[in-house]
Amino acid sequence: MKILAIGKNYVNKAEEKQAVKTGKQVIFSKPSSSLVKENQDVVFPAFTQDLRYEVELVIKIGKSGKDISLDDAPAHIEALAVGIDYTAKDILDDCRAGKGPWDLAKGFDGAAPISSFKPIANFPDLNDINFSLKINGEEKQTGNTALMIYNMAEIIAYTSRFMTLEEGDIIFTGTPASGAGQIHQGDQLQAYVEGELWLDFKMV
Repeated sequence: MKILAIGKNYVNKAEEKQAVKTGKQVIFSKPSSSLVKENQDVVFPAFTQDLRYEVELVIKIGKSGKDISLDDAPAHIEALAVGIDYTAKDILDDCRAGKGPWDLAKGFDGAAPISSFKPIANFPDLNDINFSLKINGEEKQTGNTALMIYNMAEIIAYTSRFMTLEEGDIIFTGTPASGAGQIHQGDQLQAYVEGELWLDFKMV
């Protein structure tokens, strides 16, 4: 199973899209050991002083494919979840300063908490899905997939040019353009899709 993620994939207003849509998507990966499932609490990593959260919808691939067309891409989605893409920002800054990869900043244990997956049939319009994040009961991020720079089909088509997407692979699809920020030990995170609570855990 591969865990892939796309960076910088949302705008605040739909009219901003074309100015930033270059066709070059930012794709990175996380190891399977970064996953935390079933609303289990997440251990705050001891090596960082600046942990950042980003709420994201997550695609689960239902059938394998390579060089998938835009038209065929939605048929490769089996289900959706909501997750948190954690970044150890201080570690990331060190990696970037040395022009190194992001693995340590993005792929540590607990860097990818996700909810259970819901069948794609529950979502008649992939380009109109609302999701949000509350921390300690306060809403921090809200998003709608209409504001994605690259929609789910485009992510799948682009990524499959470079690597075969296999059944069971998951893809974090990007976070809303506003509201991402720092998380602290003891914080409670609750992520919602269409107003329904899907993900609920604490940093311990």
